[in-house]
Formats: sequence, C-alpha cells, structure tokens
Amino acid sequence: MTISSRRFFQAFKYTVYVLLAMNVYWFYAEESTAAALQFANGIDFADLIEAYSATIDTAAWVVLLLMFELETYVLDDQQFTRGVTWSLHGLRALCYAFIVYAFYGYIANLAYLYESTRLSGVTDICSLLPEPWSWAATLDEYVALNAANCAKLTDASVFYQFRDMMAVADAQGLRDIRYLAWVDVINAGVWLLVVLILEIDVRLQEHDRYEGLALRLSTIAKFALYSLLLLAAVYWGLNGDFVDFWDAFLWLVAFVFIELNVFEWRQEEQQALEAAATD
Repeated sequence: MTISSRRFFQAFKYTVYVLLAMNVYWFYAEESTAAALQFANGIDFADLIEAYSATIDTAAWVVLLLMFELETYVLDDQQFTRGVTWSLHGLRALCYAFIVYAFYGYIANLAYLYESTRLSGVTDICSLLPEPWSWAATLDEYVALNAANCAKLTDASVFYQFRDMMAVADAQGLRDIRYLAWVDVINAGVWLLVVLILEIDVRLQEHDRYEGLALRLSTIAKFALYSLLLLAAVYWGLNGDFVDFWDAFLWLVAFVFIELNVFEWRQEEQQALEAAATD
C-alpha cells in the first residue's frame, strides 16, 4: 500500500468512525420522542436503559471501537506499558458493562411490546380524536393523530394500545414492530459474540498464538456472525428506518477495519519473527 493510498484508507476509516459517533445523536433524538410518550410521568433512573437502549449501546460501542483501534493499530508494541494496558482494559470493561446493560434494555423493550392490549369498542382510528393519541409508525417512531391524517394511516378495524401510552397500532403494524424489536435483540447478542471472539483474537495475537486451528475457528465463527449482522442490516433497510440500516452498515464497515488491523498486526509480527530467525 503506497503512502497516498494508505492516507486515503485511514481518512476513509476515521470518517466512518466519526459518522458512527454522530449516530449517537440521531438515536438520542429518535428515542427522546418515543420516551416522551412511553414515560409521560418522567423517566426514572431504572428506566433509562429501556428508554435509551440504542443511544447507550451506540455510545459504548463507539468508545469500544476506539479502544480496539488504539490496541490493534495506533499503539506500537513498546507503548503497551502496564499503565496503558490497564487503562485500555479498564475502559473496555466499562464499555462491555454498558453494552450488556443495553442488551438487557433491548430485551426489556421487546417484552414491553408484548404487553400491548386490544382497544375494545374502537373500530375506526379517527374515533380516538380529539384525545391526544399517537400512531406507531414503526419501532420508536410515533405520529400524532389528527383529523387530516387519521383516515390515511390504516383501514383496519382492530387496534392495540401500548401499555401506559396513548399510542396505538393495528395488528400488522404491531407485528412488524415486534419483528424489528426481535432483530434488535438478535443483532445485539450477535455483536456480543463478535467482540468476544475479537477479544480472544487480540489476546492470542499478543502472545503470538493467533494461527493454525485458532485462526481457522475464529474465521469460520466470524463469517457466520457477520453474515447474520448483514442480514439484520438488510432487514432494517427493507422494513425499518434509514438510521437503523445506516448504523448497522457502518458498524460492519468499522469492524472490517478492525479485522484488517489485526491481520496487518499479525503480518508484522510474522515478518519480525522471520527477520529475527535469519539474523
């Protein structure tokens, strides 16, 4: 790789990282609107993860990504002093705690959607007016009902209300929202497995043991997991909103960069060993 192409590659890589950091804001803006409806009486501390699971999850992942970038590319081997190593590991442990916490939030949000109840006596969504009801357009996205839009939203005659919310969906809409929530849970769980394998890869590489059977098993496992993540991104692209698809796509690109960092690191270690053997 020439100097100019390397610079372009690095610029592209860090542009992706910046875009991922910006997604923290977009998720916060989206979830704030939904939280205002779901927690009309205010958000308790215990409810934060359910209200802002995607925001907290994305923020923790961005920090974790930067930790991997430091360890696999930016820092040289001689810079890994005890203090640096403990700092990196400590920050990563904190990130993992928030990521697991966010995973619980996705599960709690999914469980919440299954607590929806049928609205009795309502066969026309416009009959809910003039009360301040909202229509669940998709997961975490709501549209205020009014005389101008109520007849255009659905022609269904059966509606479901979300617990403690003045928000409704028809049967198909509720089913689609639950599917999206399931994809959130599956996606978050798969990413936890990806970073578990990546952590093992990094530890093995640090001890010059990332080769042979370990390398093959890691490659097979990550191929399967990244394929699931790609399917989740495609599903969001077809059935979710653009922010979810864009975020999923950027994360796949970002971790391709981390995988390339590990690959390049491994090559450098092998070249160093070969050079030492010929001296």
